[in-house]
Amino acid sequence: MIDGQIHNIVSVASVICEIKSILEERHGTLKRVSVAAAGRALKTMEGSMTIDIAGKSLFTSEDINRLELAAVQQAQQKLLSSVSTTDDYYYCVGYSVLHYQLDGDEIGSLIDQAGRSATAEVIATFLPRVVVESLLASLKRADLEMEALTLEPIAAINVLIPPSMRRLNVALVDIGAGTSDIAITNNNTVVSYGMVPIAGDEITEALSNHYLLDFPVAELAKRSLANEETITISDILGFEQQVPSTEVITAIKPSIEKLASSIAEEIKRLNNNKSPQAVMVVGGGSLTPHLTKELSIRLDLPENRIGIRGLDALSDVTLSDNISSSPALVTPIGIAIAARRAPIHYMSVTVNEKTIRLFELKEMTVGDALLAANIKARQLYGKPGLGMSIMLNGKLMTIPGEHGRSSEILLNGKIASTKDFIVNGDDISLVPGSNGKDASATIRDLIGEMSPINITIDGTKHTITPRIERNGKQAELDTIVHDRDEIYYFHSTKLKDILAELGIKTTMPFEIIVNNKTILLEQWTPQLLNGRTPISPEQLLKDGDEIRFEIQQPPTVGEIIAALDDVKLTTATVTFNGQSVTMTSSLSPVLLNGKQVDHSTIVHSGDKLTIPESVQRPFLFSDVFLFIDYSLPKTAASSYELLRNGEPIGFNDPVFSGDALEIKFKP
Repeated sequence: MIDGQIHNIVSVASVICEIKSILEERHGTLKRVSVAAAGRALKTMEGSMTIDIAGKSLFTSEDINRLELAAVQQAQQKLLSSVSTTDDYYYCVGYSVLHYQLDGDEIGSLIDQAGRSATAEVIATFLPRVVVESLLASLKRADLEMEALTLEPIAAINVLIPPSMRRLNVALVDIGAGTSDIAITNNNTVVSYGMVPIAGDEITEALSNHYLLDFPVAELAKRSLANEETITISDILGFEQQVPSTEVITAIKPSIEKLASSIAEEIKRLNNNKSPQAVMVVGGGSLTPHLTKELSIRLDLPENRIGIRGLDALSDVTLSDNISSSPALVTPIGIAIAARRAPIHYMSVTVNEKTIRLFELKEMTVGDALLAANIKARQLYGKPGLGMSIMLNGKLMTIPGEHGRSSEILLNGKIASTKDFIVNGDDISLVPGSNGKDASATIRDLIGEMSPINITIDGTKHTITPRIERNGKQAELDTIVHDRDEIYYFHSTKLKDILAELGIKTTMPFEIIVNNKTILLEQWTPQLLNGRTPISPEQLLKDGDEIRFEIQQPPTVGEIIAALDDVKLTTATVTFNGQSVTMTSSLSPVLLNGKQVDHSTIVHSGDKLTIPESVQRPFLFSDVFLFIDYSLPKTAASSYELLRNGEPIGFNDPVFSGDALEIKFKP
């Protein structure tokens, strides 16, 4: 066993069996054992847990124990999430309570307290799997079951520094064979734990090297230094010699200084880079000559502030007469007490054929075992497939991947959930789920079915097919799309869209500008017909439709004036040479596109018509010629006569509706 780590399980188990046999001769069969581990590769983490106690009965010792252990589990979860390597797993080997709180206020004890909430804050210590597993393997070979586990400095501090003394800033150092374990108290609690991989074996090795001694011989010689003025040693060559203890101490002084320096540096590191008020040293290695003096120099403390504590310093402990007051026995007694006061009981389960040991904080569940096996929550579900993003007609579209299938959890061969309870010896298997498929789609999946339609426009047949492009190139409905593709499609069955796609000019409404105002005259707008039914350009067509244009006869100026609601006109209907003529109040001359025209002039869409305001006056005979296209006969005589209702009338004489007007040429 080197530096607190078991290197040869078989050899260590042999020593355990030897000690077990001696104890069984005195006390009978032994099956269970409480263990304190050295702080090799020690990790510390603070944790807290708050529970609602409103309306509950008074707090008991068992309630407090469960609350403390729940806080320890929270510390374990924090540690597991912070370690960098996924293969490492840390076992809790002990904890100390930092504070209790009742309704948010710090309190000394929760026993028989009542309130709304109770909180326990702890500092928990953890060791890597390899350290604890080697201990368990050694015990198994010795046919022993580990009942409880703690840490060496925790075991020592529980019996050496009671809570009443923890308001002082004190360092406890447990110097064993391979490691020196350290605990620091301050502000009524244990604030930190640590270790250095240097202890009594360092001194033994120095003695062995200097005098060429076998390690066990050097160990016996080291232990004699404290009580003997001269020690007898026999080197590996068989030469025996007697050496003054002072000479031996001088020879190993560099190793003593190295041990003191390592311990002092770790104490300062754990104590915010300053020396504590005092140092207590226990363990067999504490008897190393001049060690306390060297510590006082390096910690800049008086020698009387650094003391070796033996069994006589233990509080509330009654010792048998045959037990010697040695600092080496402080930790073993502390182990026994810690196993009763704050036990960490373990249970073993198998997760995916790997043995996992859990400390029993409560009724343990499958989820606790998966957490202890360092199986992350994301491993319980298959990964979703990769999605893809495309641009569809200029708009971003996201196509998700397929969801993964969740893993299946088996507890002793039966389907279970993470909340199912487990017991010692259970077997848990995690059957991995399947990952979801990556997103895939065709253009048809994105835009649906698009069937071509056949229509006829003014006697010409057309087949309207969808226009589809992928990344600027023509594509089909069954074309597979990929991430970041740009898809464009057009397949409107709206009449105006079809006409635009075919390059056929749509029917323009009949609009003219009258007195600088645009007027829509629907009665002269060309009509679109589907068969015989008028339709609008917004009409959706279907297969087989026949579309035709119906062009209207363009109107005259007079017809437009008559159709305008906002032009007030006076009309009169007369006959001229037997032909009926309707006259409107003759305004000032009407202008079409800036030129004077009569009322019979044809008007086209887009023309500009200027109609002066009406002037109320009687119609004259001469006004008739504004509304008819009349020319003199080629055989007409030079003299003529104007008649109204058979009576002579002049050009500027008034006429009225119903009058019969004539012009007669004299022979």
